[in-house]
Amino acid sequence: MSILFGCHGSTWELDYDKETDYLGHIISVVEKAGFKGIDVQVSLLGRFKNAPELLKEELAKRGLELAALTLPFSWSNHQETEEERKLADYFMEYLKHFPNAIMNIAPRVGLNRDHLLERQRDIIQCANALAKRAYDQGIVCSFHPSSPPTSYFRTEEDYKVLFEGLDSRYIGYTPDAGHIAFGGMDVVNIYKKYLPWIKHVHFKDASFKPEWKTMGEGAIDFPQIVSMLAEHCYKGWIMVEEETKESEANPDNAVVNIGDYMRNHLAPIVKGVTVKGVTS
Repeated sequence: MSILFGCHGSTWELDYDKETDYLGHIISVVEKAGFKGIDVQVSLLGRFKNAPELLKEELAKRGLELAALTLPFSWSNHQETEEERKLADYFMEYLKHFPNAIMNIAPRVGLNRDHLLERQRDIIQCANALAKRAYDQGIVCSFHPSSPPTSYFRTEEDYKVLFEGLDSRYIGYTPDAGHIAFGGMDVVNIYKKYLPWIKHVHFKDASFKPEWKTMGEGAIDFPQIVSMLAEHCYKGWIMVEEETKESEANPDNAVVNIGDYMRNHLAPIVKGVTVKGVTS
C-alpha cells in the first residue's frame, strides 16, 4: 500500500448525527471524480448500515475501497457508557468485512470548554479503551480532533494534552489540515511534529482568518505536506473534503473539482511509489 487518495462524506453532510440514505449516489460521484476510496461517517451508511457485504459489493463494482468509517462519540464519563461501547463494538464487527479500513474516532463538540482538562482526560481514557479492544480484533483506530470554538482538542496546548494521554500502541492520529488551521496552528509543523502518529489523513483548505476555501485556494501548503508524507514513507489514505458555501450548495461539483486538483497538483508529487489513489 502506498499513498492513496479518497474522499470524505462530510462534503455532502456535515452533521454526523443526520441519518441519510444516499451513499450510493456519493459512491458514484467519488468514482466519477477519479478517487479510489471513501471515508464516511456512520450516519451516511443508510441501507448499508446493517449490510456490510452489500456495501462491499457496491464498492467493488466501482473499483472503490472503504478507507475508513468515522464514528462520533460524546464520552462524557470516565468510562464508555454501555450505549457507546455497543456502538463501537458493532462497527468493529462491521469493519472486519473491510480488513484495510480505519476506525476514525471523532469526539463530539461540547457545549463549552468548562472543566477542560477533566473532559479531555475522560475522552482520552475512553478512546484508549476503545482502541485497545479494536487492536485486539485487528482493527486500527485513529483520533480526529476538530476545531469549533467549543471543541476539546483544538489548540496546540490541547494537542499536547492529547498526545501525552493517547496510547500509541493502540491508537493513531488523523490530522485534518483545515481544523489545524482553524485552531490557529501551523499546519505543516503539526503534520511534521506528529508524523509518527499519523494513521489516516484529512485535507480541506482554509485561510488563516480563518475561513473555509476551495482546495488549492486557501493558505494551506498541501504539496509540502504530501511531499513530507511521501518522504517519510507514509502508507495510507489522504481523504479530501470541502466545507465552503459553494460545496454546501453543490457537493458533487466540488468533489469533481477537488479530484482535478489532486490529480494535477498532488498525485505527481508522490515519488517512488505507485499512486493508486487517483486515476490518470
